[in-house]
Amino acid sequence: MEIFKCEYIWLDGYRPEANLRGKTKVLALHETPNLNNLPMWSFDGSSTRQAEGNASDCLLKPVKVWRDAGRNNGYLVLCEVLNADGTPHVSNYRATYPDNDDFWFGFEQEYVITRNSRPLGFPEEGYPAPQGEYYCGVGNERVVARDFVEEHLELCLACGLQITGINAEVMIGQWEFQLLGKGAKGAADDLWLARYLLLRLAEKAGVEIELHPKPVKGDWNGSGMHTNFSNEQMRTVGGEPYFQLILDKLKENHREHIAEYGSMNHERLTGLHETQAIDQFSYGVSDRGASIRIPLTTIENDWKGYLEDRRPASNACPYRVTAKILNTVPLETMAY
Repeated sequence: MEIFKCEYIWLDGYRPEANLRGKTKVLALHETPNLNNLPMWSFDGSSTRQAEGNASDCLLKPVKVWRDAGRNNGYLVLCEVLNADGTPHVSNYRATYPDNDDFWFGFEQEYVITRNSRPLGFPEEGYPAPQGEYYCGVGNERVVARDFVEEHLELCLACGLQITGINAEVMIGQWEFQLLGKGAKGAADDLWLARYLLLRLAEKAGVEIELHPKPVKGDWNGSGMHTNFSNEQMRTVGGEPYFQLILDKLKENHREHIAEYGSMNHERLTGLHETQAIDQFSYGVSDRGASIRIPLTTIENDWKGYLEDRRPASNACPYRVTAKILNTVPLETMAY
């Protein structure tokens, strides 16, 4: 028998965006924690806006497990929230749509590191120099908190997340990491875990993580969660007619997607700062001012590859984003 520290992680009932919650269960097990030997657990739903005080028990059902590189014998256990009778809780969006392993998702998660509600790098009074030299910048005048960002990268990689890159973004104090996941729910699970590690690391560093899509008003870029996606047909068969069909379907369902792509997104999607206006839909090759960017590599590869949905906000729930894309992109049998 060996002692393991298992951090059970879930999403609470707060709206419009849920918060991550976590508590540690110490378990004596004969083998490393996995979905076959991790028990269900309960929590006080009245403290997370998921139950009333007179019937407050909610259940945590483990759905994915990672090694916790930040703890000795630690594991990170993502859970779905269930009612006391074992049915999915109303806040459990993960349980509301079928998965599809055929889809790959690449999230570009932007965020701003703040202290006392001010982005790092901003003076106590006024503003720093206008944006322009901060994107992928080097040097104290152009970037801040690189050590923090590097530590988050190392934690994610050590846990087994497929982080594919990081970079300083257009506003000082703003950063981005890119994450690739295969399968709609698996990709969304991984992004939630990467966010959890980011927030936990911020505790140690004495900073906050801001996911508001327009953290600083005025002539500053907002924060998005650009979502690259493809299915097997897009990657291996492709063809301009099939991609055009996908784009047409995305246009038809634009309002429904926007409704699921994060709160306060209208402050970011203005038609400025590399965005399309929230009430308009557009697409273009290599166009970062469009709703959907068609990567140049997709065209050069005879219309085989992926598309980038630039509409999701940085605070968007990846379950909701992937669900809308799954429901909108035509299946192979419908393509022609």
